[in-house]
Amino acid sequence: MIGRLIDDRYQVRSRIARGGMATVYLATDLRLERRVAIKIMHGHLADDASFKERFIQEARSAARLAHPNVVNVFDQGQDDESAYLVMEYLPGITLRELLQDHKVLTSEQAMDILEAVLAGLAAAHRAGIVHRDLKPENVLLADDGRIKIGDFGLARAATANTATGAALLGTIAYLSPELVTRGIADTRSDIYALGIMLYEMLTGEQPYKGEQPMQIAYQHANDTVPTPSTANPDVPAELDELVLWATAKDPEHRPRDARALLDQLIDVQRSLAGTTGAPFAKTMILPPAGAAAATSVIPRGATDETQVLQKARHRTGPIVGEPEDNAERLATVAGRRRRRGVVLFVLLIVLALAAGGVGWWFNAGPGGLVAVPDVAGQDPAAASSVLGEAGFTVAEQNATDFSPTVPSGQVLRTDPEAASRVQRDVPVTLVVSQGPQQLDVPAVVGQSESDARAALSAFSLQDDARQFDDAAAGTVLGVTGVDGAGAAVDLSATPQYGEQQPVTLTVSLGPVPDVTGQPLAEAQAALQAVELTGVQSGSEFSDTVASGSVLSSTAQAEGPVVPGATLDLVVSKGPAPITLPDVRGQTIDAATAQLRGLGLKVSYDRCTNFTCAFYDWEASLPVTATDPGEGATVLRGATIALSYRVE
Repeated sequence: MIGRLIDDRYQVRSRIARGGMATVYLATDLRLERRVAIKIMHGHLADDASFKERFIQEARSAARLAHPNVVNVFDQGQDDESAYLVMEYLPGITLRELLQDHKVLTSEQAMDILEAVLAGLAAAHRAGIVHRDLKPENVLLADDGRIKIGDFGLARAATANTATGAALLGTIAYLSPELVTRGIADTRSDIYALGIMLYEMLTGEQPYKGEQPMQIAYQHANDTVPTPSTANPDVPAELDELVLWATAKDPEHRPRDARALLDQLIDVQRSLAGTTGAPFAKTMILPPAGAAAATSVIPRGATDETQVLQKARHRTGPIVGEPEDNAERLATVAGRRRRRGVVLFVLLIVLALAAGGVGWWFNAGPGGLVAVPDVAGQDPAAASSVLGEAGFTVAEQNATDFSPTVPSGQVLRTDPEAASRVQRDVPVTLVVSQGPQQLDVPAVVGQSESDARAALSAFSLQDDARQFDDAAAGTVLGVTGVDGAGAAVDLSATPQYGEQQPVTLTVSLGPVPDVTGQPLAEAQAALQAVELTGVQSGSEFSDTVASGSVLSSTAQAEGPVVPGATLDLVVSKGPAPITLPDVRGQTIDAATAQLRGLGLKVSYDRCTNFTCAFYDWEASLPVTATDPGEGATVLRGATIALSYRVE
């Protein structure tokens, strides 16, 4: 079959699984260019009209459903002698393979899987379809986390009397008592199978075992499913009650359909989440290797054990002895009948009271109340869909209210509130957020920090941004918020801003300390005291600042100086040295003027002070030598002695 082209459209690639009625292959839909799963009936069953009808029924049943938790059916047809069914391809594993690998699932994992299965089954029950073959092999766990129900080959329309025909169809371990004893199936038969599946997920084993199918069927018809906690003490009592409710022998004592059981499961999840103090996290399914079991068929009336089942339903009790004569025998029988009548009468009264109590519980009592789903944060259309699926009616007119936390246009809350338990016919009103209420922004620039914070108390004040400034320390220099994209907004130029939205004040730390003229170490310590860092970036000569002291300081980064910033410090090298020029041959006046212009002092050979007067003819005499001599290095203010010769 691999490599074959089905109906000139589906190219078979590989085999996925084989069952009792058909084989499933991976194929490519050449027309739509997508991978599909194609289910092809076994050749030896092609001539059997009942099997072919059942094969076609699967296509019709699944095609009537459109739900995320039900495997989609795309096409159905016949190629040569092979009837085929084209379905959605889900790479992954089955629940059976998961159980074979992990044995026992946690309560959270079991509830996650059961919730998805119930959601898909609820859609089937709502469409009037009974699956009739629910088992772990028909629950698909996709690699991407999706969980879906498949194999509607035994599905039938859900009526008051959906019979199986001449044989019991389905896997023995999951057959309900009414299917075993009467061959009648309805939505509650699917619920029984799910109860058995939940027991198996929680304990790692099926509740009933036997070497022959009829032994297991007999236990289904006559025994009560034990609580999972007897085999696994970690199972909470709430799940024990859920299993017992779903697997009650009398269909009337089970949930009426998958939706009723799903609502109860959601309540159990919330109850357990409240007990542990944390919500349940969704379960990650790890794909193991495994195998699938096939569906079994039990012929009716074919064995002695079947007769035993039927007789067991009519037994009233053991015979305790036989009287010796007819009078005693008649008295014994009469007494037994009287006692039986009293017992039956009392039983009828008890059943009537129980039925009345159950009716009250699931209608006007707590059992008829349903928790309102939490749809806060969703858009109104999605919230209405969730409430509709939960069975509630959404009011036509939404209410609105301001909210500093929920974005505008999303659901803020519901009325009645989420998690409150109400009757399904109570209309639910969606309260939609208008976003934060817009408030006037007070002018706080120039005020003290405490006054500004008091004026902005209607907003969510963040930690202040602080910077050095010429303004006094503690003075507010600016106030900023954020827009819808998270960008900063200057609120000093914005008239209104959202209530409880984030606001940041920019506050002055006072001027940057002036360390000019201080020794380098002292200057760095002064800057460190205000969370600034000073680093020497160079040195220059200075006639006014002593050597080793700071000549100037400049911030490395542009913009305001903030704590943690680094300042470049230029350190003084003291006065610059002067190289003495050669003034020999110049007149005394010219040499004196040049040297004094360099900041030097001048003395003369025949003068004892610096106010020596010359005759006019002497001032024009040439300089013959200097002390120190030309090229010598001197500091500003040094005295240079001039020598000259009088002719």
